[in-house]
Amino acid sequence: MCEPVIQVEHLRKVYGPTVAVDDVSFEVYQGEIFGMVGTNGAGKTTSIECIEGLRQQDRGSIRVFGVDPQKEIHDIRRKVGVQLQESQLQPRLKVWEALDLFASFYESPLDWEKLLEQLGLSDKRNTAFASLSGGQKQRLQIALALINDPQLIFFDELTTGLDPQARRAMWDLIRSIRDQGKTVFLTTHFMDEAERLCDRVAIMDKGKIIALDTPENLIQSLGVQSRVVFTLKEPHDIACCRSLSGVTLVEQNGDRVLVQGKGDMLVVEVVTVLAKAGIRFSDLRTEQPNLEDVFLAVTGHKMKD
Repeated sequence: MCEPVIQVEHLRKVYGPTVAVDDVSFEVYQGEIFGMVGTNGAGKTTSIECIEGLRQQDRGSIRVFGVDPQKEIHDIRRKVGVQLQESQLQPRLKVWEALDLFASFYESPLDWEKLLEQLGLSDKRNTAFASLSGGQKQRLQIALALINDPQLIFFDELTTGLDPQARRAMWDLIRSIRDQGKTVFLTTHFMDEAERLCDRVAIMDKGKIIALDTPENLIQSLGVQSRVVFTLKEPHDIACCRSLSGVTLVEQNGDRVLVQGKGDMLVVEVVTVLAKAGIRFSDLRTEQPNLEDVFLAVTGHKMKD
């Protein structure tokens, strides 16, 4: 395991009677995509803003590259790039003007002309910020976060409000950043995003981290089960499915049937027993366990936007 880039121990942040972050501890390692997931209000943004040095924690220790971000803010800013959840530029500021301005803040900025090309904004260089689409504004914010060639980049709810095509383009961009050896810390309330992107995921709920591991390990260790769903072509008793080893649930709603259970061979066993019983079916599909299932299992409630 590489050296930790971020070390958080017993972080706590309170706003009046509300405990936003409650005794949170974790580490983020060099070269990984680390995700913090949870519903809006779970404490993700407060946690990330404390780590960035934008908020002062009430209790606990934070180290970024081995130093306190509150005390060494100028040193941290040279190594860190930040895309905030809520950020705006002057409406009439042109794309190239924003990049040129932000580049002037650093001693050795990247060539922002190349960033424009890399992020697909070359044809928008003379466009005012207010005239950009949502996806284009996000790409510009990423360019501004990368202008100082940071070793660590924070993305807070990066793809909220984007259409599916723009979201996937952002995913590809995040992977390319990680492939350059940089470390990415992202927060999201999209479980599919965390599952596809992150090397490790911390599930946060009501200010606490309640699970932390790789997406694969989280899914496997919590025993989330596979599902087989199909449609009966004619009314039939499906008791044969209940007799299969590993099956824990069989539900029938009209002609639609769901079989849930454990084991890599569940779908094969279901198809085989249906064929032996002479039960005709269609539209069979499998639903693999995912982080949404894990979140429901560990928190007791579903994700909500």
